[in-house]
Amino acid sequence: MGFRHHLPNRREALLGAGSLFAWSQMPRLARAEGRDPRLLVIVLRGALDGLGAVAPVGDPDWIGLRSDRALVLDGKTPALPLDSFFALNPAMPNLYRLYKAQQATIVHATATPYRERSHFDGQDVLESGMARPGAVDTGWLNRALVELASDGQVDLRGSRALGVGAVTPLVVRGKAPVMSWVPQKLLAASEDTQARLLDLYQHTDPKLAVALQARVRLAALGGTGGMDAPAPGELPEFGIARLRAYVAETAGTAARVLAKPDGPRVGAASFVGWDTHINEGAASGQLANLLGALDVALAAIETNMRDAWRETVVAVVTEFGRTARINGTNGTDHGTGTVALLVGGALRGGRVIADWPGLKQAQLYEDRDLKPTTDLRAMLKGLLRDHLRVDERALASTVFPESADVTPTSGLVG
Repeated sequence: MGFRHHLPNRREALLGAGSLFAWSQMPRLARAEGRDPRLLVIVLRGALDGLGAVAPVGDPDWIGLRSDRALVLDGKTPALPLDSFFALNPAMPNLYRLYKAQQATIVHATATPYRERSHFDGQDVLESGMARPGAVDTGWLNRALVELASDGQVDLRGSRALGVGAVTPLVVRGKAPVMSWVPQKLLAASEDTQARLLDLYQHTDPKLAVALQARVRLAALGGTGGMDAPAPGELPEFGIARLRAYVAETAGTAARVLAKPDGPRVGAASFVGWDTHINEGAASGQLANLLGALDVALAAIETNMRDAWRETVVAVVTEFGRTARINGTNGTDHGTGTVALLVGGALRGGRVIADWPGLKQAQLYEDRDLKPTTDLRAMLKGLLRDHLRVDERALASTVFPESADVTPTSGLVG
């Protein structure tokens, strides 16, 4: 099936919260080396609070910054120690186990080149691989796959791609063809998702925006609280059990497909809902629930990859971080620096990579955010070069244009 670009309709936008895309071409150089590497990229849409996910418990200004909401080693819900300075959110025991087994690496204080706070523009830069939003309509992962072809071209007849979900993310748009699969377990749209859809359609389809807004108002008047209200006892946005089942099914399907001997080798998945403006709750709350669901997804990937796990890397990334301080509604607002998570049997893991900027007022970015000190593209370039064997010159010119000054991170894989 060839690539088809489309804007999502209402059903697709609400139900296509997760997407997986994969291409079946095995990296030729890696194959010549006797390897069969897999790469799965997971995009967390909405911006991840890196400080809530991986706390700098060794920073003397950490507790003063977040007071009783700071994750600590001796708290009511103790954080999980990674080294003498960083500790992992207790909602992620699987990630912690992988870290201890040297199959997980955390990159802290990282960000794309984007320095504003728009979800749409931030995701555009994250997924396009460009230095600014709106520059191209293709994604860096798709362009990397094209570079792996012997002549720089994709054979549309011989290549296969799999998509989980109804909406094609930018990171995989391009010459590589895409097929779709929609998970049976689907999530209702959160208020944040509804708001971002309205903003999108106001720019692309004003008539649909009016209809969507009317539907939201009608649901509110009817007391449902949204277009798809959760059942009693569930989370305000969606139930914990439903969330975990959804991400486990999506991630597990991705792994099963990537693990097949004749299946694809590269994929990308996305999950929405990480915009934690209100009642974030790092130790027990919205963020803890989201991280717990992600942890389940990582475990499902490891299990379903089976023997192929030893040659797998999963990269978890997001468009930007969140504010260093908690806001007036016990959440965090759009920020800058965040964390990227790497897991997989092919990693040289068990470490946190960070050029730590500090948390004093003068050290924060624009006096409010964790300052990014590591370009996310450096990590991605390092993975593509050393794991899939994408040419380093192509990485700087085609995959991540205008990134010649961004040195690929070495030593990520064994």
